[in-house]
Amino acid sequence: MEFTDFIPYLGFLIAGGIALGAAGIAASVHTTKLKIKNGYPLEGMWGQSLKPHTDKEAMARVHLLTQENAQLKAELGAMRERLETVERIVTDGGYRLTHEIERLRDGKEKVQ
Repeated sequence: MEFTDFIPYLGFLIAGGIALGAAGIAASVHTTKLKIKNGYPLEGMWGQSLKPHTDKEAMARVHLLTQENAQLKAELGAMRERLETVERIVTDGGYRLTHEIERLRDGKEKVQ
């Protein structure tokens, strides 16, 4: 195969390269637009921050997110405990469950 064999396809090759380049640029612009829209920091070519946010609003947002994270962790712990109890009840044998219910009933009658 010689170079002259590729001459009829040269236009397609150039158009394909231009299309790939345009698609890459459009993807980069779209990614930057999404970062700006959702509040992510913009980065340069080597990963350095172009506009670091250390204002009061950002600090308050981090504080609120930290509090929410702690609340969700506590709620998750409580849900795990409840799930363990439900698993224990579901996997418990009928005799043992009946015995436990009767023991609890006997305990309540003595308290009242």
